Order: sequence, then C-alpha cells, then structure tokens
Amino acid sequence: MIRQKEISLPPFPKGFHLIDHIILEAIGTLPQTGMMNVFLKHTSAALTLNENADPDVRTDLKTLYEKIAPEGAPYYVHTIEGKDDMPAHFKSAITGTSLTIPITNGRLNTGIWQGIYLCEFRNHGGSRKIVVTVFG
Repeated sequence: MIRQKEISLPPFPKGFHLIDHIILEAIGTLPQTGMMNVFLKHTSAALTLNENADPDVRTDLKTLYEKIAPEGAPYYVHTIEGKDDMPAHFKSAITGTSLTIPITNGRLNTGIWQGIYLCEFRNHGGSRKIVVTVFG
C-alpha cells in the first residue's frame, strides 16, 4: 500500500522547527512496517533529522549556518530576491529537501533524541509545502 499527502505548513520564522507532530497528525495511522519519505517543495528551506530534546541545538545550528553562509555577502551574484535568498539556497543545497525514515511496529523508527525539522532559511519564507509518502 502507498499513501501520499501534500501538507501546507504554517509560516515559521527563520530557524529550526520540529514538525513531526504536524506530519504524523496529517498522515494518520502508519503501517506496521514500511518507509516514510518527506519531501519539501522549496529551494530556500530544508529538512533534517536531528536532536529534538535540547533547544540549544537549534540555536547553535542557526548560528553555524549563519557563519557558513552569511546574509548580504558582497560575493553573491543572485541578489534580486533579497539578501537572505542566496544564502538560503546554499543552506538548502547542503542540507537537503527530503528524508526517508523506516517504520517499525507502526511508528517512525527514529533514535530516542531524533526529530524531523523544517529548516527555515529565509527571514520571511511563508507557508511551505511538503509531500509525505508512506510505503508499507
């Protein structure tokens, strides 16, 4: 069985935001065994699986990404959409826009401290769309 659903996420501020609960609520009951793919339909945001317990991790990730690709750097050529756009594209490219997670015993088989994050790299990214596909 394959199920697929497109989900519109609410606008989030720049940063790292846990979205497991949004995905699981929208997709409903998971099969006993299978896989779930989550795909983000945007080029200036990303998805990652990371530490979900200590909020300091989110703060540090945001700080590190800002150091790697600062806004308004003089060497950017693609600047028509604002000073945060090109850095957002780069961050999305190095982070990725999809995750595949195993399903075991009707639950996502993630580690104890892992959560699914929307990585919003724009100052005003707006609503984002994800496609969730469940195989199993």
